[in-house]
Amino acid sequence: MIRVEGLRKSFGRQAVLRDLDLEVATGSITVIIGRSGGGKSVFLKHLIGLMRPDSGRIEVGGVDFGRLRGRALDEVRKRYGVVFQGGALFDSLTCAGNVAFPLRERTRLSRAEVATRVREGLERVGLAGIGDKYPEEVSGGMRKRVAIARALVTEPEIVFFDEPTTGLDPVLVNTIHRLIQDLHRTSRFTAVMVSHEIPEVFDLADRVGMLHEGRIVEIGPPAAIQGSSNPIVQQFIRGEPGADQ
Repeated sequence: MIRVEGLRKSFGRQAVLRDLDLEVATGSITVIIGRSGGGKSVFLKHLIGLMRPDSGRIEVGGVDFGRLRGRALDEVRKRYGVVFQGGALFDSLTCAGNVAFPLRERTRLSRAEVATRVREGLERVGLAGIGDKYPEEVSGGMRKRVAIARALVTEPEIVFFDEPTTGLDPVLVNTIHRLIQDLHRTSRFTAVMVSHEIPEVFDLADRVGMLHEGRIVEIGPPAAIQGSSNPIVQQFIRGEPGADQ
């Protein structure tokens, strides 16, 4: 579904992505791990189209996504759902209004059809009956669920998760991960997630990639990454000194 080849991005003299390569299989969950400030979110913004690479190629469904502009770019983005770090809900909208937002922006559904899709979307994430509440009136875990419902309400082919469990306690982290797994089983979207939740992501992912110094230094099934002989990978997943240096 997604192929990245030789992706480079620098800010001034600071190189953030250096010849990054990655392939994401259709219908899979791929999780990118790595130290804070190591370029995970920058990489995700390139996949979404919020940033453009200095060089390299990003293909989405065989289309050179990195070269698209205007309406052509918007057409590919219609296939996307995004769960932003922190949820990024609109405080001025109710939970239902937040979930309805992409439907109103991207579709011509009637008001009744939007209301039905929103109700069903909230029910899917276990939030039936809270649509009239505002984000500040619900818990942090519930806000994460609303953000996931908003990302999935347009039935996207590809869903990007940017640190979807940031700020949650370990119990809620596992709850959100199980929710993502359950939704993935029923919808079979292709997922790319960046996360620092070790070891929890190993129970969620089909493949895990380690981003270090702007490159994917190793990628494979969770068991292979956990058993990796690469000292960089082992330092990170064990939380040993040097992992964030």
